[in-house]
Amino acid sequence: MSAQPGLSLGEIAVRFGCILKGDPDLRVSRVAALESADAASVTFLANPRYRRYLQQTKAGVVVLDPKLADACPVSALLAKNPYATYARIAALLYPPPAAPPGRHATSVVDASAQIDASASIGPHAVIGANVKIGARTAIGPGCVVMDDVTIGDDTRLTANVTLCRGVIVGDRCLFHPSVVIGADGFGLAPDQGEWLKVPQVGTVRIGSDVEIGASTTIDRGAIDDTVIGDGVKMDNQIQIGHNVRIGDHTAIAGCAGISGSATIGKRCMIGGMAGVAGHLSICDDVVITGKSFVSGSIRKPGYYSSGIPVDETSRFRKNAARFQHLDEFVREVRRERGAASDGEETDSREE
Repeated sequence: MSAQPGLSLGEIAVRFGCILKGDPDLRVSRVAALESADAASVTFLANPRYRRYLQQTKAGVVVLDPKLADACPVSALLAKNPYATYARIAALLYPPPAAPPGRHATSVVDASAQIDASASIGPHAVIGANVKIGARTAIGPGCVVMDDVTIGDDTRLTANVTLCRGVIVGDRCLFHPSVVIGADGFGLAPDQGEWLKVPQVGTVRIGSDVEIGASTTIDRGAIDDTVIGDGVKMDNQIQIGHNVRIGDHTAIAGCAGISGSATIGKRCMIGGMAGVAGHLSICDDVVITGKSFVSGSIRKPGYYSSGIPVDETSRFRKNAARFQHLDEFVREVRRERGAASDGEETDSREE
């Protein structure tokens, strides 16, 4: 992805509602980190840890909080949310490449598929029966869209994405390489020491403005559908079990796993490698920090954590061994407290 010819600082300030400190005619054409930026670069400062690089930056312009305006040695774009403003500027400088409309000669498209004339079907893509693909949607190389799938407008399947039978996808979605949507969930019934496969007859319904990272998998519903709300953002290598429901604008970091029939609220944030057990509910506006395990429903918004932070191996092993005796220790403390209480009562009666 390459940057555009350039934007003037005045144009950026007007477009994104920033206050400009500097020359409105100065142009920037790329993005860079604070410490490596040059005069043609736009950068930002949002994390206080990187403030030490501000005084030495050679950037053309820095997007930052108005409180730091006087500390910036170069031009500045002042914004209440510097990171979000930077993201919008970067998106303007680095638009995704336009996919040419039409079908590649190596693609295989069923005659019953309804594909908008402005859509793009890439090399070796396979489009099944009764598929519907909206305007300006791009199906990248090696993608497989199985029968009865519906995809809205302006959605992009980058490469080797698989949408299984009956999946429904909204508008303006972005699926990264090797995403699999609608594979069978882990539905098995035990019977006399064996496992019987339970037919997975639901599908997956995905809203609009959803982004799904590479190699993430979302299972189809067992009976009802798996549902992903509008604006949901998922990182790479996430597993979403069957019949999970994820509310609008929730973000999930890499390697997280959500077990079947869990319900996640709106505007939640789930950290990397977190695990959510099945058949529970998490309310709106909950933050689960990385490597946490959620084993019960959460009904109050806020921050939640579990797990043991890294420590020196020798001390960790000692503490792990002591943890095995924690229940015994608690019981002993309770016994001692109970004996002390009995003694106090006996003394009182004797008096």
